[in-house]
Amino acid sequence: MSLHERPVPLAATSAATNDRTALSADRRRGDLATAAGRDFDLVVVGGGVTGAGVALDATARGLSVLLVEADDLASGTSSRSGKVFHGGLRYLEQLNFALVREALLERDLMVERLCPHLVEPEPFLFPFTSRWQRPYVGAGVAMYDLFRLTGPRSVPGHRHLTRRAALAEMPGLRPDDITGAVQYHDVRVDDARHTMTLARTAAGLGATVLTRTRVVGMLRDGQRVTGVRLHDLEDGGHVDVLAGVVVNAAGVWADEVQSLGGSPSIAVRPAKGVHLVVPADRIESRTGLIARTSDSVFIIRKWFDHWLMGTTDTPWDHDRGHPVASREDVDYLLGQANRWLKHPLGDADVVGVYAGLRPLLAGVPVRTPGARGSTDPATTAALRRDHTVVEQPAGLVTVVGGKYTTYRLMARDAVDAAGRSLGRTIPASSTDRLPLLGATGYVAVRHQRDRLAREAGLEPEQVEHLLGRYGALTPEVLDLLADRPELARPLPGASHYLAAEVAYAARNEGALHLMDALARRTRVFMETPDRGVAAAPEAARVMGSVLGWDEERRAAEVAAYTTAVEAERHAATMPTDDQAVRAWQTVAGAAAR
Repeated sequence: MSLHERPVPLAATSAATNDRTALSADRRRGDLATAAGRDFDLVVVGGGVTGAGVALDATARGLSVLLVEADDLASGTSSRSGKVFHGGLRYLEQLNFALVREALLERDLMVERLCPHLVEPEPFLFPFTSRWQRPYVGAGVAMYDLFRLTGPRSVPGHRHLTRRAALAEMPGLRPDDITGAVQYHDVRVDDARHTMTLARTAAGLGATVLTRTRVVGMLRDGQRVTGVRLHDLEDGGHVDVLAGVVVNAAGVWADEVQSLGGSPSIAVRPAKGVHLVVPADRIESRTGLIARTSDSVFIIRKWFDHWLMGTTDTPWDHDRGHPVASREDVDYLLGQANRWLKHPLGDADVVGVYAGLRPLLAGVPVRTPGARGSTDPATTAALRRDHTVVEQPAGLVTVVGGKYTTYRLMARDAVDAAGRSLGRTIPASSTDRLPLLGATGYVAVRHQRDRLAREAGLEPEQVEHLLGRYGALTPEVLDLLADRPELARPLPGASHYLAAEVAYAARNEGALHLMDALARRTRVFMETPDRGVAAAPEAARVMGSVLGWDEERRAAEVAAYTTAVEAERHAATMPTDDQAVRAWQTVAGAAAR
């Protein structure tokens, strides 16, 4: 049944919507208009990696699925992670062997089969400063390799290095006190694109995907949840949608969504993690680095033409929709980096800062041997990263916790629970054998790189960049250049990105706003010194040509984007979280007025 405050606009027809995997503004409007007339098996709340994973898993099992997200796909935690599939060396110290083994098998599966175009194995160096560390850390890394004896082994194993070999791998490492190292591999992932690709893959199998659509209430039949009330944040209006089961995969908002169905039985304790981005030439190294801190680990990892440095792990008691970094966070990370680097880094070296929240379950601490504050309730570094599935009240399944690497297992467990709630037998999960969009045929298309470059009038390196983002779909992006050659131009101030990528984001990838394109479909927001301000006007013009924006709308999008950049930058100069939040609110509030 439908309870509109005003009519939901009908869908317009476009060539982009002929492809079932394409997420366009027209398709969104049409799907929202028809959602009220459908009775879905599952409504999935949350468009992060877990929610998108649930949508794909359920659709692949033959269930009808609606995925709803209040903002953009991956706009929360899933675009602000450490951007790596990993087993988690530090979880070995928590004696959480099951989590490490599961995560390592998942990590290798991504490289071997599921999304080879979106991932890349990367080396990490664990430097030793005393001789006792080699047997202790070496045993942990050896266990890392042993855990995956029964699965694919697409990621290189570890090796021990002498002091000289360690410094040869990382010449930028301070030589003081270094006695040697062990080197192992984990896997880099573009988290935002991976999450979006999950959603597109689900859409191609028949799932309905609605962004900018907030769940504002639960429908009930007695004590059982039977659907959701949706608010369209783009065009206004409300729609009621029926479902056999509602799956709550809202991450840091999971307890708030669960409370819409009755008294919540979980409590999420958000933990803030901050990362810095510095250009590749600021650190002389062929390898990333991992080192112990007093209560966690510090990691420097390769990120295409940059390095990522992180992370922090502190409680966050403010607006979950707007985590911000503070001066304290930035100073801490620079200080950790400069403990190890021969040439110290400063503020001038930092081109990007981003903060995300981990959805940790409160009240599940673990003891980490040797870690300061590991049983202190005030620290979040001590909370488990396992996930939990809660099947209450009837008709509502909540999945929360976990880590990005194990999203597929979280999704599997949630859909298993949903099947029980539906009261019928459903097929077993098959997503371990289901390549994501762009994976099938990726190797063959990559072998055609030079030919594609010649035909498109691009450099081979530019096509290589596209292959690492779109995989076998790269020709779809290049096809845009045939009709609009001007889309071959790089974005101003962000020369690694073509205007065509912004057009494709709006036409096929569900980008509805400028921030969607510059922060998540591309990485302009975190990789350019001005955070994409110079690119914004041209990107808005390109998006507007696809989405039908007039001059006023384009100006509004550029202004909103610029304000968001200014607010985050201003916040990062403030000493504490409280002051950073007030600074962010001051800038954002002034712009709103």
